[in-house]
Amino acid sequence: MNTIDLVATLAVMQLVFFAVLVGRARGRYGVHAPAVTGHEMFERAYRVQMNTLELMVALLPALYIAARYWPAAYVAGAGAIYLVGRLIYWRSYNAAPASRGLGFAMSMLPILALLIAALVGIVRDGVG
Repeated sequence: MNTIDLVATLAVMQLVFFAVLVGRARGRYGVHAPAVTGHEMFERAYRVQMNTLELMVALLPALYIAARYWPAAYVAGAGAIYLVGRLIYWRSYNAAPASRGLGFAMSMLPILALLIAALVGIVRDGVG
């Protein structure tokens, strides 16, 4: 099994799950498209989805580039930490937005580690 592909697929599925929650929140709290403001609980769901989308732009390329230079188990492990971090972020942001720090850190730090690993691998193998 390709663990890198598994982590990437789970990350996309997680984003889709968050999008479904936004759709449900629209109906539950009466926030009709294209509005992105309204009820606070809708806005929380929307911010989780948008923040996850913003981070995925960095996660997916970093994941695949790092995987070219480092063992798949390490790269997939960083991706798994990201996934858990996003779940913690979602739960904490919906409970009390000020408590989202751990989930955010567990999402951002693996991305930064993957970016650094990718850059080190590229430089180590020689640019050009």
